[in-house]
Amino acid sequence: MYAAHQALSARMVEFGGWEMPVNYGSQIEEHHAVRRRAGMFDISHMLAIDIEGSATRRFLSRLIANDVAKLIEPGKALYSCMLNATGGVIDDLIVYFLGKHEFRLIVNAGTAAKDLNWIQSCKEDWQADIAIKPRHDLAMIAVQGPQAREQVWAALPESRGVTEPLKPFQAASLHEYFIARTGYTGEDGFELLLPSHQAPGLWARLLELGVAPCGLGARDTLRLEAGMNLYGQDMDEETSPLDAGLAWTVALGDEREFVGKAALPRDGRRWNFLGLVLLDKGVLRGHQTVYCGAETGLTTSGSFSPTLQQSIALARLPLAVKPGDTVAVAIRDRHVPAKVVKPPFARHGQPLL
Repeated sequence: MYAAHQALSARMVEFGGWEMPVNYGSQIEEHHAVRRRAGMFDISHMLAIDIEGSATRRFLSRLIANDVAKLIEPGKALYSCMLNATGGVIDDLIVYFLGKHEFRLIVNAGTAAKDLNWIQSCKEDWQADIAIKPRHDLAMIAVQGPQAREQVWAALPESRGVTEPLKPFQAASLHEYFIARTGYTGEDGFELLLPSHQAPGLWARLLELGVAPCGLGARDTLRLEAGMNLYGQDMDEETSPLDAGLAWTVALGDEREFVGKAALPRDGRRWNFLGLVLLDKGVLRGHQTVYCGAETGLTTSGSFSPTLQQSIALARLPLAVKPGDTVAVAIRDRHVPAKVVKPPFARHGQPLL
C-alpha cells in the first residue's frame, strides 16, 4: 500500500513501527468526507491473530475481560480489554467468533508484539491446547461514512448479498475477504480484511468511485468525536478499564475468572470518564490538568472538533463531577472554562450536543 499512498502525495509518519499516512491534503476535508459521504483508511498496521483448537473458547474466557460466551453466532464480534494481573489494560481489541473452535482477534499495531508475547505466555502457563496464528499476510481497509456500504457494494458487487444483512459488530466471509460491520469513526461502514497483495486493487477501485482517502489525523478526530478510546492515551497498563469508561466491556456479573479480575476495585471506578467542551479560545490536548473545585482531573485525549467547531477532550475527572458542570482546564498560563458532557460528541454525521 505504500506506493498507493505515495501516488496520492500522502504525508507519511512513523506509527507503531509502520510508515502511515497522516493526511493526503486537508485533514479537515477528510474528516468531513467520512461524516458526510464516505472515506477509507489503510489500517493494515493492525494485526489479526487467529486462535484455533478445542480449548480456544475456554482460553479466551480467561484471557479477556468481556465474556466470549456471548459469541454464539459465527461472525459475531465483541469488544473487550485484555488485562494484566494488576487490572491494567494490556490492549483493547475486537474478538470474532469464526466457527466451532476458531476465533479471530484484531489488536493494535503499537501493542501487537507485546500482545502476541502475552497470549503465548498465557498459553504456556495454562497449558492450553490451542494454535496461535498471527495473520501477517492480511491487509485491512476501513470504509466509513453514510455512503460507505453502498460504495463497498459498488466496488465488490458480490459482497452485497452476504454483508447487507449484517448488523453492527457482525462479519461475513466472501472468498478470501473477511468483511465486518465495524469501525472507529462513529459512522456506519465496513472493515475489510483481505490478502495483502489484493489491497492496492481494492483501494484503487474505491478511489475511482470517489471514496476519499483519509489518514491518521482524521481517524483521530473522528474517533474522539465518537467518544472512542485510544490505547496509550485514554488507557494503558496502569489504568483500570473501569476508570477509562470501559466498564461495559468488563463482564463482572458471573463467577468466571479472568486475568486482572481480582485486582479491579471492589467499589467500582475511582474516576468519572467524561467529555469536555471548551467554552473559550484554546485547544484541548491530552495531559492537561482539569480544576474541579478542590479536586483535579486530567485530560487524556483532546483536539479541535471539525463537526462541532469547538475544542473537545476526554478526561478522567473526580467522581463528584457530573455532566452539565463547568470546570477549568489549564492551557499554558490560563485556566479556561469547559463544560462537562457525556460522550459521544458526534455520530452518524451529526453533533450530539
